[in-house]
Amino acid sequence: MNHRSRPGIRRLTGRRRLGGLALLTATGLAAAACSTYASAGTPTPASVPHGSAAGLGQLSGQLPRTKLTEESALGVNLDKETVRLPLYPGDVHGQRVWYVLLDASDAGAAHDLGVNYAPKLANLPIGDPAAVQTVTLDQPTPGNNPFGPAGVHFAGAPDFSPARLAEPGPTGFPLAGFQPGAVAGPGYSPFIRIDGSPTVYNAPIVATGDGPFDVTHHANTADRVLGVHIAGPSAPGRFAQSWVDMLFVKGFDAGQPIVYLSTDAGQPLTAVLERSTYVPALDSASFNGGDDFLGSARERLFGFVNGQTGAENEQAQGFRHLVLDGHAAEDASADNTAMIDALRTGGDLLNVFGDFPTLSDPRHAEAYSPLWDAQLGQWSDKAITQGLDKRQIDEVQVFNLAAARPDLITGPGGAPYGSVGVDINCAVIGFTAKAPTANLAVPVPDSQFPPS
Repeated sequence: MNHRSRPGIRRLTGRRRLGGLALLTATGLAAAACSTYASAGTPTPASVPHGSAAGLGQLSGQLPRTKLTEESALGVNLDKETVRLPLYPGDVHGQRVWYVLLDASDAGAAHDLGVNYAPKLANLPIGDPAAVQTVTLDQPTPGNNPFGPAGVHFAGAPDFSPARLAEPGPTGFPLAGFQPGAVAGPGYSPFIRIDGSPTVYNAPIVATGDGPFDVTHHANTADRVLGVHIAGPSAPGRFAQSWVDMLFVKGFDAGQPIVYLSTDAGQPLTAVLERSTYVPALDSASFNGGDDFLGSARERLFGFVNGQTGAENEQAQGFRHLVLDGHAAEDASADNTAMIDALRTGGDLLNVFGDFPTLSDPRHAEAYSPLWDAQLGQWSDKAITQGLDKRQIDEVQVFNLAAARPDLITGPGGAPYGSVGVDINCAVIGFTAKAPTANLAVPVPDSQFPPS
């Protein structure tokens, strides 16, 4: 793993020592925690979104709590493109680490913790036991812990020290060069099982050490961490909450705009594009193309390698759009307002998700999983020439198109449409307009509809 800049490349992503401004950004936000993330949330009046922001729902202010699927989130700030999450302590062989809780395979645990219910996570160890790490909990005395979480002893942690590299190619994507900014250490997976319990949790480690935390170049934080607050000791009868602000991602589900958090990926290039931790153990998680079939831990998402581009283009979507219009080559930080504004107004990947927790049919709502199996589409020259390479917003419409019009969309490089061996850990956070409840189309015969 190369931790240094490559010669001849203009570096936008190098690691640097923390300066005074970065220290203030990382540690001086505690006083504003509650006021910045109001519990109710009121949308800020704005003009009708246009260009690549069209169809993305609420773009500014606080996302109302009624629109959260991740109920434990302390708030979603749409101006800053961040979700504020409770931050919990742990350690790896005595080294302090900090993690977030996002999903659970057990309905009772998910409800109690305010996280997404994802029963498919119970299938993760099938054929890939390293995809779930077994952890243990502290057993504190009442005097040591009047009220609060027990420390988690992890088997492994990410290494956040590599410099993330995303060098645009001649047309943006494919990239000319890339390197993940975070890599799993031995024994690490974001999915954990507490020794003695069968429940699988999505609990990615997002920071290491006791601070100060580098939220500019991410030498000891995940690449989406934009702010960290470590609470001091709790006063008698009270609980002092630690938190982390993380850059979320925009997308679509069942025709509605959603927001989610990307934290891990099973492949190096995927980790770079997603600003997530490269976790090789996830590459073999059960199983490529599985979706809703027996034993699958994955759900499908739909991305596009060569969708339209342009900040003023309401059809913009996909990898090339992200690289050219979403500042993909730059480090994410609260001070990088150009990047944040570009993402806020539609410069993201804008992937299409499959099953979602708010869908009306329980069969599909409970088929949600944060581990997404990517089905990537490539528009044909014919589709591009005829202007048919339009933004997609619904799962069924995408696989109907792949089934009925293979002359318009294929897999990358003209391969048959379907799973491409890419999986990503993306927990859903909420929706910015109406709740996704049902797909916009009926599956055509012999399409890739889930098994009946």
